[in-house]
Order: sequence, then C-alpha cells, then structure tokens
Amino acid sequence: MARTRFGTDRGLTARMVGTLFGLGLMYVILGGLLLALGFNGFLVLGLIGGLFFAQWWFSDSLALSSMRAHEVTLEQAPQLHAMVDRLCALADMEKPRIAIADSDVPNAFATGRTTKRSVVVVTTGLLRRLDQEELEGVLAHELSHVAHRDVLVMTIASFTAILAGLMVRSAMWGSMMRDRRDNNTALIFFAVMAVSILVYAISWLLIRALSRYREMGADRGAAYMTGKPSALASALQKISGEMASIPNADLRRMESVSAFAFAPAFSKRSNGFGLESLMSTHPSLEKRLAQLAKISTDLGGR
Repeated sequence: MARTRFGTDRGLTARMVGTLFGLGLMYVILGGLLLALGFNGFLVLGLIGGLFFAQWWFSDSLALSSMRAHEVTLEQAPQLHAMVDRLCALADMEKPRIAIADSDVPNAFATGRTTKRSVVVVTTGLLRRLDQEELEGVLAHELSHVAHRDVLVMTIASFTAILAGLMVRSAMWGSMMRDRRDNNTALIFFAVMAVSILVYAISWLLIRALSRYREMGADRGAAYMTGKPSALASALQKISGEMASIPNADLRRMESVSAFAFAPAFSKRSNGFGLESLMSTHPSLEKRLAQLAKISTDLGGR
C-alpha cells in the first residue's frame, strides 16, 4: 500500500488479510470437493477466473453506470475539485477522478480497481444538503477508502459471494446431469449443496464484518486527517435523518453500490446485537458517532 498521511491501520490490514485468507481457504476446500466429484476443473477455473477479471477490470465503469454518474472536470465543478485537491495534498496521495451522480439520495462512494483508476462519486443530493466542512469530512472518508485500497479488497471479497452462488448452481446442474440410476446421486447432491450453502453463509458474514470495520476505519482516518470529527458526525446525522424522506425508488437505485457508500441506503436503528447487525454492511449510527465523539475529545473538542 502506498504511504499516505492517512497512516497505516493495522487493525484494518489484519482483518483484510484474515478475511481474504479465510475465504480463499474455504474456496480451495470447496473447489477440491467439486473436482473430486468429477466436475471439469478447467471449465470451473476458467469461468471463475473470467468472472473475477471482468468484475475487477470494469468495477469503476459498472458502478458509475449503475448510478448514472458522470466525471466532472475542474471547470464543471471547481469547488468540489478544490476541496479534493486540498485533502489529497494533506494526505500526500494521488488525486482520484471525481464524478457526480444526479440523485436526490445524499450519499457518496469510492470505486476503482487501482488507486490510479479510483473515482470518488458524490450525489447532487449530498451537495445540496451538506455545508463545506461536512462535505469535506465525507470526501476525506472516501479518500481514506482509496488510500487503504478498501475498494480493491471489497471487490475481491464480494466476488466470493458470486462464486458461492455459482458453485451452488454448478452442484445442482452436475447432480441432475449424472446418471439418475446411481443410488449415490441424491446423497452427493445434498452433500455438495450443504457445503456450498455453508461456504456462502460464512463468506457473506465475513464480508459484512469486514465492511463494517472498514467504514469505522474510514471515519477514523477522515476525522484525524481533517481534524474536525464533529463535522463528519454532523454529516452522518444529517444524511441518516434525510434518508427517511427519500422515495424508495431512489434508494433502491443506490443499493447496487450501497456496500461502498458512505451511509447505507436503507438505514435502520440497531443496538449493535442480533442478526440485523450481523447482516449490515455498515456499523450503526450510534457506534460511528461514539467513535467520532471519542476522537473529538482526543483532539480537544473539535
């Protein structure tokens, strides 16, 4: 990872490595099982490799297209560019591309397969609702994601969920195509299905746990970089409060990039325990505000 003034988040790095290692280990085991059961190894690996490459290579284009976002030049958005320029200078990092999505949903996200291909997207709804300091906090949050290569790691991790679904379908198709006179067909089918579903469930939970931690890490990085955690807290509260007034159709449009967004499109209050918190891609508002309050105290109440 390129050195920036966002600093090294050892907790985030450890969780990224641990999550990817765990996911990789599960898929090695599942892949070995499929090969042992007679699946065509070259076909499985080729299909998996092709899908992963396409998702990785076109990640920024797909995200921009899904949100109907367009890149903006310095002439088109001088204030936004000036703010990103200043933050990148503070962080000593390369400036990403900047795009705006015409959506009333107040949100932002970063995407891109590498730091050179990264792009930070803000919605028109966000630009209308936040003041300069609040917007700066949100942009710093997204730049922290870029600096720590969160986008690349989450793209790789999220692919495993697609892979698990593909393996479930492969298991079903392979079992149906086997000789139906074989008494072991049903047993093999249910065994592969059970392992595939288990891998999918564990992958799903691991990815969401990593996503929640990376959001906390990006908040922390942005708060220390700008020196204004209260501004980021204000932006979080304002955005969370505004979500209730946004039509569901607009919120659903944001769902395709919700895991990468500054705030979840559909926000529910959570006490931090139970199934709902385990399924969430973002930590609760209360947790994020508590962390920012602690940082504010550390910085002398800013």
